[in-house]
Amino acid sequence: MNFIRIGSACPVTKVSDVNFNLENIKICINKALEDKCKILVFPELSITSYTCSDLFLQKQLLDKSEDAINDLCNYSKGKDILIAVGAPLYYDSQLFNCAYIILNGKILGIIPKSYIPNYSEFYEKRWFSEGLNIINEYVDLKFQCSIPFGTDIIFSDGTYKVAFEICEDLWVGIPPSSYLSLAGANIICNLSASNELVSKYNYRKDLVLSQSARSLCSYIYSSSGVHESTTDLLFSGHLLIAENGNLLKENHRFQRDNEIISSIIDIDRLENERLKNTSFKKNPYFKEVKLREVNFNFEDLSYGVFDRYVAKHPFVPSNEAEREERCKEIFNIQASALAKRLEHTGLKKAVVGISGGLDSTLALLVIIKTFDLLKIPKKNIITITMPGFGTTDRTYNNALDLCNHLGTDLREINIVPACLQHFKDIGHETNIHDVTYENVQARERTQILMDIANKEGGLLIGTGDLSELALGWCTYNGDHMSMYSVNCSIPKTLVRYLVRYVADFEVAKEISDTLIDILETPVSPELLPKDKDGNIVQKTEDVVGPYELHDFFLYHFIRQGATPSKILFLAKEAFKDCYTEETIKLWLDKFIKRFFTQQFKRSALPDGPKVGTISLSPRGDLRMPSDASFNSWMI
Repeated sequence: MNFIRIGSACPVTKVSDVNFNLENIKICINKALEDKCKILVFPELSITSYTCSDLFLQKQLLDKSEDAINDLCNYSKGKDILIAVGAPLYYDSQLFNCAYIILNGKILGIIPKSYIPNYSEFYEKRWFSEGLNIINEYVDLKFQCSIPFGTDIIFSDGTYKVAFEICEDLWVGIPPSSYLSLAGANIICNLSASNELVSKYNYRKDLVLSQSARSLCSYIYSSSGVHESTTDLLFSGHLLIAENGNLLKENHRFQRDNEIISSIIDIDRLENERLKNTSFKKNPYFKEVKLREVNFNFEDLSYGVFDRYVAKHPFVPSNEAEREERCKEIFNIQASALAKRLEHTGLKKAVVGISGGLDSTLALLVIIKTFDLLKIPKKNIITITMPGFGTTDRTYNNALDLCNHLGTDLREINIVPACLQHFKDIGHETNIHDVTYENVQARERTQILMDIANKEGGLLIGTGDLSELALGWCTYNGDHMSMYSVNCSIPKTLVRYLVRYVADFEVAKEISDTLIDILETPVSPELLPKDKDGNIVQKTEDVVGPYELHDFFLYHFIRQGATPSKILFLAKEAFKDCYTEETIKLWLDKFIKRFFTQQFKRSALPDGPKVGTISLSPRGDLRMPSDASFNSWMI
């Protein structure tokens, strides 16, 4: 598992007071070492401060700056941390705004700023030259010779490939980091001095997030703080760490003390994204530049306390407003997809089996919305409840109440007589409650639904969800089959929130009350006889395990391409207050075995809309042999 802790720092500075600035940079380095950071990024021109203006033309300042870099190199000896600090460089009768990359007493390379702003409040070209076309150059300083210099450098220890750009470079049409990422860099660092203006904060953050997403990389951003000159501008010390479009850490701006933020980066996750995204390097406008790779080695890659946030429910946004918006979007996708299928077939009726459980409830709610979109009477929705051996009064009554309140064509067909006849036909004892006992009921229900759909000229809507498909928790050619499946890419943990969203925002109170009770009912196929008090005996999660664990496993297995050992590690972190390691491993093993052995069911799935980043459709996201072995994935 390739995790690494990286940091972004904003030291207290005094304009043009090099010694003062250097001491505060050292303080930040010490704090970063305590935090187990392996990479630390400082602001642009942090050795001198950014707002020195014409003082940059003073030899005294330039000499002091070079001496400070020498001092910092000596200070870094024996310290296992890659430091990126900003300072000017006088080279070839020109002055460059540069990032000095230092590790263990040595400058590994110097990166010049590619684009020099000279508009609005910026007039850097008065002092600095652009470094865009500087490649394959080397510079000599008083204390170190032949230092790689240019915009063509990536720093690599084999796994972690680090590249740098400076402030304005991010704001141009094609940032240097785009090319550097295409060439292999997976950690981009930006030394910046972005001043504060009204609304600039959001735009700057959006740039960092979007560039990390577009480049499938981690992006570390550090900007100058409030102690810069305020002659005309104010700087806020904005610090950001992003990973593939996600904000991992951000500071509170306008701090007056030395400040560091740090976060753990998941390089395996980034590399998996690049592995899957075959368009990433196929850019016809990209002329591959031969880059220099400067190699280095970290002595110790320990990252301290694992404080990276790991969501228990990765399919479900933790923010309430975002979750509500997500549910609204998914509900619209489902309904719009079904509307298209109905329009295409020319059918005006839909058939759905209603059990009083979550999945069939969500499917019915989608059908209701679809018929409203198409202005088709709700009486054309044929809802069929099919009580069997395990049907409880609670689920039965909820199914009736829901359909009656929604105004559907409700029909009841008791499957017990047909199942008893079938047991007799195949020679199965009714007191043997095995898989045959259960599957006979599931297939009887599907046969009824299919035949009524044929008889009525309707479309049979499937109700199974993504979690059940991942586990193969469905009867082949039973509830596994339909004519269109609206829930097929929605995990069980999200199904609950979708039903809750409809209860809160889409329906009248009497319908909402029924939906709430359905939400509070244990998940069960109700295929085994109820107990003497009429309660559910067969609870799905007692058999296959907690759905919240399986959804977690599914997300990291499919979306992140994580190994089982990494999934176990992350699950232990996410569920440390809920499940023991033994429990998590038990259900992870069960998940892997079922995922592999049940692929044959997914190979024969009906059509259905993809609503999120994960789908198990054999025509879309998952091409997997039905007879693949799970042995290589067992831990």
